[in-house]
Amino acid sequence: MTETTRITTAMLLAAGLGTRMRPLTEHTPKPLIEVAGRPLIAYALERLRAAGVRKVVMNVHWLADRLEDWAQAQTPPPAIVVSDERGELLETGGGIRKALPLLGDAPFYVVNTDSIWIDGEVPALARLAAAWDDARMDALLLLCPLEHAVGHGKGGDFLCVDGGMPQAQPCSLRRAREEEKPVAFVFTGIYVVHPRLFVAAPATPRFSMNVLFDAAMRAGRLFGLLHDGPWLHVGTPQAIAEAEAALRAHAVTPDARFP
Repeated sequence: MTETTRITTAMLLAAGLGTRMRPLTEHTPKPLIEVAGRPLIAYALERLRAAGVRKVVMNVHWLADRLEDWAQAQTPPPAIVVSDERGELLETGGGIRKALPLLGDAPFYVVNTDSIWIDGEVPALARLAAAWDDARMDALLLLCPLEHAVGHGKGGDFLCVDGGMPQAQPCSLRRAREEEKPVAFVFTGIYVVHPRLFVAAPATPRFSMNVLFDAAMRAGRLFGLLHDGPWLHVGTPQAIAEAEAALRAHAVTPDARFP
């Protein structure tokens, strides 16, 4: 049993164009689209604050000024630092690599801002930190059973190499084959990653984190941990109502402070 890693830095991925969320994103960046009276990004920030994160790096591109105004209006901790991608949208991997000088040399959280998650008895971020094993891992992904993935609308992404269920303990991951997707675990867009993984990054400025996940997987250093509550993916206008219904069902109100 390894000692729980203290993770105090996080990356919020907020630079996307929000194409599937149009027309709502024509004049509002996707992270500021409201769900149950709160911007999407506020749910992630509150979870990070509750986990003890002291510094958040947020990348911006589409309608960047709006996001910067929102960030400046937030009360630290955590402090929010902007990684500016106005000149070129760098995708998930390229955006994080650009921000590495701001993120430091220790493992950090990454959260896609179209994700809302409802915690079980132990918060998901605390479970990720407790499960992190620096000697074995370069990335630890939070996964969700397909039946608890609200608004996902697709099959799963990963399975355990050993065929197990990574609920209490993380497992080494492989990608699900097409015929396995109905029983595979969904990647939530929430994870812990070590900066050393970016040594394997391509030379091009733009690239997806999937490139690095595959590199970690080939090395046996990509792991997953199963979330023990609902995960809400808010990627389309229709998904907003689904997410709001799930929040009501779990008694999460617009003004509620997460534990």
